[in-house]
Amino acid sequence: MLFKTSDNLNLYYEVTGNTQSTKTIVFLNGLSQSTMAWVLMTPYFKNDYKIVLVDFIFQGQSSKDAEWRNFDKHAQDIKELLDDLKIDKAYIAGLSYGSLVAQHFALLYPKKVNKLILMSSFAHKTPYYDAIETAWWNALQVGGYSLMLDVMLPSVLGENYFMHPLIPIDLMKQARTDANNDSAALFKLMQATKERPDYRPMLKNITAPTLIIHGEKDLLLPVHLAAEVHKAIPNSVLEIIPNVGHTLNLEAIAKTSELILNF
Repeated sequence: MLFKTSDNLNLYYEVTGNTQSTKTIVFLNGLSQSTMAWVLMTPYFKNDYKIVLVDFIFQGQSSKDAEWRNFDKHAQDIKELLDDLKIDKAYIAGLSYGSLVAQHFALLYPKKVNKLILMSSFAHKTPYYDAIETAWWNALQVGGYSLMLDVMLPSVLGENYFMHPLIPIDLMKQARTDANNDSAALFKLMQATKERPDYRPMLKNITAPTLIIHGEKDLLLPVHLAAEVHKAIPNSVLEIIPNVGHTLNLEAIAKTSELILNF
């Protein structure tokens, strides 16, 4: 379905699971993901939760022809959608890029957050991260998303996934490339991260109970970055999943879902 944002853009969303439930969980996508990224996790939540899936502006089936958005604006889009759906409070769960939106959402709209779940998250950039970001940016400029994906995969999927892929790598690459054929939209998404300052000082103001889940073998965002998020957010909980990389909604579906449900 499509929701009109306050600046008249189309925000694509889906409501699934137990639509009569009083408990709502919102899953927020990684950078080049879409609502389809959660198809293997939603079965764990469908009986007890109303599930809201969203493509950020510039992702999936949402509008792609706007000016770039910062994370506050992405968070505002989610807030407006939840208001329209008459959802007063929700569990907010974001992965990677989506976890940054979730951080901003929790600070801007604390009364709308029941609990906060940050998967593969970070709050500041390091020279190592900057080098990866530059490689992705240059690959997208030179060869479009197809080349960018070739550069991305070794840092966003753990070694174990390449050895035992749940979805064959070639099939995944084709599906992801088909879904990300607008390089300009990806540049606009990436601009938000590129312009984001060190957010650690802000995280101390998050009041929602917070669970941070991270893969032990995350090469894009080494564990120490998640530890910094944990250190900054009062009374947060950090769970490290052994032997998996960055893309937890593909590499550690059962364990990630179990941790969220227990939390």
